[in-house]
Amino acid sequence: MPGLAEPEPIQVVDLTPEHQALYFVCLEDWPGADVGESGDHKARWYEQMRHRGLRVKLALDAAGRVGGMIQTVPIEEAPAAGRDLDFVLCIWVHGHAQGRGNFQGRGMGTALLAAAEADARQRGRRGMAAWGLVVPAFMRASWFRRHGYRRADRRGISALLWKPFAPDVAPPAWLPETGRLPERSPGRVVVTACLSGWCPAQSLAVERARRAAAPFGERVRMQIVDTTDRAALLEWGRSDALFVDGREVRTGPPPSAARLERMIRRRVGRLPAEPGS
Repeated sequence: MPGLAEPEPIQVVDLTPEHQALYFVCLEDWPGADVGESGDHKARWYEQMRHRGLRVKLALDAAGRVGGMIQTVPIEEAPAAGRDLDFVLCIWVHGHAQGRGNFQGRGMGTALLAAAEADARQRGRRGMAAWGLVVPAFMRASWFRRHGYRRADRRGISALLWKPFAPDVAPPAWLPETGRLPERSPGRVVVTACLSGWCPAQSLAVERARRAAAPFGERVRMQIVDTTDRAALLEWGRSDALFVDGREVRTGPPPSAARLERMIRRRVGRLPAEPGS
C-alpha cells in the first residue's frame, strides 16, 4: 500500500567468537547493568554445552547491530522430557532504552524462531519445544502459540509448548517433580542453589545469595548443585532454584542482595548461640 515503509532487513547469523562476550550477558552490555554481577557461569556453561548440541543465533539489523538472540539445545539436554526435539531455552530481543536500545517490534523474534526451526529440520530433528509463561511477562506462551506451537504440559505459570515436524512425534513433558529439598545442617543456615548457568538472571540470584551469606562466616553454608549434570537435574527435577534453609526463594526477577541478607540474618538469629558468645 502507498505510504507504508518497507520492513527493515534482518539478518540471522550463528554465534561467532566476535559476539561471545555480548551473548554471555544476554546483550545487556551497558555499564551498570545488573547482569554484569552474574559471574562467569554462562561462559562456563557455554563451553560445556557447545559440545552437547547447543545452538546460538543472533539477529542483526541493517546496520549490523545485534538486537536479538535465541539459544536451543536438544531436549535430551533440557529441563524437560522428550526425544528428537530441539528445545528453546531462551529467545530475547533487546527491549531496554539503556545500552543498544529497543529492537522490539521489528520482527527479530519471528526471524530468530524461524531460523532455529529451519536449522532443526535440516539436522533431522523432528520438532521444537519451548517453555513460556502464561502471564504477560518474558517468554510469553501466547507468543509461541501465534507461531504454531501448542501446549503439551503445564506447571504453575510455566507452559511447555511444542511444534511437531512429523505426525508420529511424541509430545514433551516437564520433568517429574521429585519433591527433593535441601538437607538442613544443625547449627548452620544452609543456602542451596540449583544452577545450570544458561540464564544470567538465575546466576545473578545465586551470586547475590553468595555475597549475602559471606558476612556470616561459618554460621552459613553455601552449596551449589550443578544441574548441567543430567543425573543431578533428574534428581532435583529443576534446573535452577534457590533455597534458604530448605525454603524456596522466588528468583524471577532476581531478589536483591539486601533482601537475601535479611532472610539469612533472620535464620541465623534462630540458631543456638555459639559457645563462648
